[in-house]
Amino acid sequence: MPKPTKNSDRLLVALAQISPVWLNKIATIDKICSFIEQAGNQGCDLVCFGEALLPGYPFWVENTGGAKFNNDLQKSLYAHYSSQAINIDNGDLAQIQKSCESKQIACYLGIIERAHDRSGHSLYCTLVYLDKAGSIQSTHRKLVPTHEERLVWSIGDGNGLRTHKLASFTLGGLNCWENWLPLARTSLYAQGEDLHIAVWPGGDHNTFDITPFIAKESRSYVVSVSGLLTKEQIPKELPFYQQIIDHMPNSLANGASCVAKPNGDWLLEPQVGKEELFVIELDHQEVRKERSLIDVSGHYSRPDVTKLIVNRQRQKVADFED
Repeated sequence: MPKPTKNSDRLLVALAQISPVWLNKIATIDKICSFIEQAGNQGCDLVCFGEALLPGYPFWVENTGGAKFNNDLQKSLYAHYSSQAINIDNGDLAQIQKSCESKQIACYLGIIERAHDRSGHSLYCTLVYLDKAGSIQSTHRKLVPTHEERLVWSIGDGNGLRTHKLASFTLGGLNCWENWLPLARTSLYAQGEDLHIAVWPGGDHNTFDITPFIAKESRSYVVSVSGLLTKEQIPKELPFYQQIIDHMPNSLANGASCVAKPNGDWLLEPQVGKEELFVIELDHQEVRKERSLIDVSGHYSRPDVTKLIVNRQRQKVADFED
């Protein structure tokens, strides 16, 4: 007899709250693939990882005098960071793509992108979406890096402000504090988003308030997935290891991954300090129920009065005509 058709209203989502092998691209990719495999083995449709997880968030900047101009320490650390960043055009995500294809699981992953189309040396905080076939469907470069991030990350563009269908759900995602940008959120709502993925370097101070807030505003499920990092996990073989750890706190990122229902209630409360794969089931009917009350891009919108214009062109320095 044929197998029963899977209920497309239900989606099994894994939040991979893990630490990177900090600033080590190859080892971190291996770890990511092992968690993709774990999620796939549990029958998950989607697995999500934190912001800048591959190869890691630039925690050294605020702890080592990152604003010192033309400073050899800062330039050397940036050079090392760049060497461990991801060049998608060179196939740096191929192993992760194969893992998604093998396990037939979609993935949101935060990377540091060394963008081939912007000289190959400037770095972007990029959220990548891979479908179940392992194909890269969008690369969203963070619109505005926050505070000290601007010393190492470049400003992104609107090219990656896109949504993706997965079963009955329409997925979209943003990096860290750009989740606070009303118009960035609206650009996803307007494309039918009803499952929002918010990625963070890690911290209950980030996820606790905004996760249920976005859920209530959009009447969508909101998955906030974070990373972890402690001082003890800083690899001793890193350049300038001692200077890096001298002024660092013991905990750099404490996780706090969580999930809010479309009514703003917790489905998974913030999980602090645990390296773990959290698996939760979402029911699309809950979205439809809450949208009867308010649908900010549907029956509760007034496009004749207010309308958003979004430029999704990939920004580049030159157009060549041969």
